[in-house]
Amino acid sequence: MQLWVGLGNPGAQYALHRHNVGFMAVDAIGELHGFGAVKKQFAGWTQEGRIGSARVLLLKPATFMNESGRSVGDALRFYKLGVEALTVFHDELDLAPFKVKVRTGGGLAGHNGLRSVDQHWGPDFRRVRIGIGHPGHKDRVTSHVLGNYAKAEMDPLAAMLGAVAAEAPRLAADEPERFMSDVALRLQEA
Repeated sequence: MQLWVGLGNPGAQYALHRHNVGFMAVDAIGELHGFGAVKKQFAGWTQEGRIGSARVLLLKPATFMNESGRSVGDALRFYKLGVEALTVFHDELDLAPFKVKVRTGGGLAGHNGLRSVDQHWGPDFRRVRIGIGHPGHKDRVTSHVLGNYAKAEMDPLAAMLGAVAAEAPRLAADEPERFMSDVALRLQEA
């Protein structure tokens, strides 16, 4: 089993925040791949399904961003999984909007959700970094991250989420480079 976690904040008022793009990504994956009904467990919401031959549990922590690691830890312990089974989808200031990169390990870049997971499990988990772009000045970072996507960004956002969901079998098969290149190709054609 693999655990795929989308980082975000619970509540309708946060639904379209750039900081919630991790939630959006796992929702798109669950919908496209016909995952089961949403359940409330592990201090969050889960959906279980298959992508290719892999059994995947999607998790959206309901703990708010800075406590995400607690929810992730509960799920990993329950299924007796190691950090190698964990993939975290999150927003990334240092990537251009709608760019998608995958890496294992690395820094936290001031991301409270990543910091929380790192505190519970260390840094060596796979991350799907979804670019939200930098607003240009550090004083504008908080309002940018916690701001809604603009109306003009909705089509590129939908295209990126669709590409991530469509290419999820590459992630499930542990082919992150192929996942990244296939997502990029889909976005060029969009």
